[in-house]
Amino acid sequence: MKEKVLTVEQLRARLESSGLPRHIAIIMDGNGRWALRRGMPRIAGHKKGVDTVRSVTEQCQKLGIPVLTLYAFSDENWGRPRKEVDFLMNMLENFLRAEIATMKTNGIRFRTIGRIEKLPASVRKWIETASSETAGNTNMVLNLALSYGGRGEILDAITRMRSSNGAVSAVTEEAFSACLDTAGLPDPDLIIRTSGEQRISNFLLWQSAYAEFHFTETLWPDFGEKDLLLAILDYQGRQRRFGLTEEQVVQNGEQR
Repeated sequence: MKEKVLTVEQLRARLESSGLPRHIAIIMDGNGRWALRRGMPRIAGHKKGVDTVRSVTEQCQKLGIPVLTLYAFSDENWGRPRKEVDFLMNMLENFLRAEIATMKTNGIRFRTIGRIEKLPASVRKWIETASSETAGNTNMVLNLALSYGGRGEILDAITRMRSSNGAVSAVTEEAFSACLDTAGLPDPDLIIRTSGEQRISNFLLWQSAYAEFHFTETLWPDFGEKDLLLAILDYQGRQRRFGLTEEQVVQNGEQR
C-alpha cells in the first residue's frame, strides 16, 4: 500500500509543541552538487544555499526553536580553490550586511563558533557588528560555525583551561564545556545532515554525544519547510534514554 504523502500543514499539526528540540544543528551539504546537476557553476549552489539559510532560520523561529547552529564553513574548507573561498567570504560578508536589520527586528541573537581570527578582516568586522547589535535579543540564537572544526575546538578548550591560572579548580565535564566555543548554549538535541551523506565531518564532536541524527537525501538548496518538519517529527518519534533503561525513562517521565 502506497504511503500517503502529507502536506506541510498536516506535518505541522503532528508536531508536539512540548517536545521540540532546544537546539537544532545542521550540516548544510550539497550546494555544489545542486549546481553541477543543473549545469551551473558551484557558486550558484552557494548563492541558492543562502536563501535556504534565511528560510530555515525563519521557520525555526516561528516554531520556537531556541538555538539553530549552521555549519557554514569548516576549517578544512580553507583547502578549497582560492576563487571559491574568496566567493564564500564575500557572500558571508554580504549576508551579514543584509541580515542584521532582520535579526534585530525578529529578536534573533547572532553568534559564531570557530577560529574566527582566520577570516578576512572585513568579515570579522561584520561578525562583530552583527554580534554586538543583536546581543540583547532573546527570541532565538542563530549560531554560525565558521572556520570551525570539532577537534580544533577541543584543543582550543584545553588551551583555555591550561591558561586559566587556577580559575578552573577541577577538570569536570561542566568546566570543560564552559571552555568550548558553545559555552552558554545547550548541546544540540537534533543534528541534521543534508545531501545523503552520513558522517559527522568534525562537527560539534563533544556536544553531539547524545544528539539524535537525521539524514536526508535532499540537497541543502532544496531543503524546505517540509524537510525540516520531517526531521523534527523523526526526532519526536524517538525515545532519548541517555544511558538509562526504557523502564527508567518511562518512570521518570511519569514522575515529571
